[in-house]
Amino acid sequence: MNCMVKKESEIEKMRISGKLAAKVLEMIEKYVQPNISTEELNNICHSFIKKNNAIPACLGYHGFPKSVCISVNDVVCHGIPNKNKILKIGDIVNIDITVIKNNYYADTSKMFFVGNTSILSKYLCKVTQESLYASLNIIKTGIPIFKIGETIENYVESHGFSVVKEYCGHGIGSVFHEEPHILHYKNNNKTLLKNGMIFTIEPMVNAGKSEVKCMKDGWTVKTKDHSLSAQYEHTILVTNYGCDILTWQKKEKILPSLKN
Repeated sequence: MNCMVKKESEIEKMRISGKLAAKVLEMIEKYVQPNISTEELNNICHSFIKKNNAIPACLGYHGFPKSVCISVNDVVCHGIPNKNKILKIGDIVNIDITVIKNNYYADTSKMFFVGNTSILSKYLCKVTQESLYASLNIIKTGIPIFKIGETIENYVESHGFSVVKEYCGHGIGSVFHEEPHILHYKNNNKTLLKNGMIFTIEPMVNAGKSEVKCMKDGWTVKTKDHSLSAQYEHTILVTNYGCDILTWQKKEKILPSLKN
């Protein structure tokens, strides 16, 4: 358990990594337009990360070929940027950024709209983001981890959508994926949150059923029923008063430090 709790010196480094990861998402927004390829978006993110003396963590991770994951419409996660994948009006796009700065990781993602999107697309993204926010609003020392997934699943299902169960949030630090595992649905993980824990919460929410399938490239995950999917992700620090969102972005509808 104590290995999950970060030292103050580690927390300070992760605040820096988190700020940079957030800046990448703020920077890329203006480029998410019709007729741009996901490959071009990847290259812009890659250059920005390198310019800030950091490393794009996805590049080469278990053989992943690009610097960020870009998932469009029915792609749930791990979409591989591609010069032939051109964004068009109405698309919804998840860009997932992980950076390594001073040997410490930060991981965050959000949804972007390409031009005018459907009412369903906007509602799905709104509910997904709000489910993440609902979970952040209960984080504090002493609560069991299962409360996070319970909160997310209850919120998502009350709005008629479904939570993907194959992928979860994770501890993060000098390693990309650490303990604890953060499931986004009801579970029985009774591990109690402690001051100094850092992990991601990253619900993936489908407009249709929760089932997903992995494509032949071994990475791209799509909804089985071809319904739309959305995801929002933050790296968070458990504090004595609640939590700090290390990857907080300027346009968030939530405060960077939550007193729960």
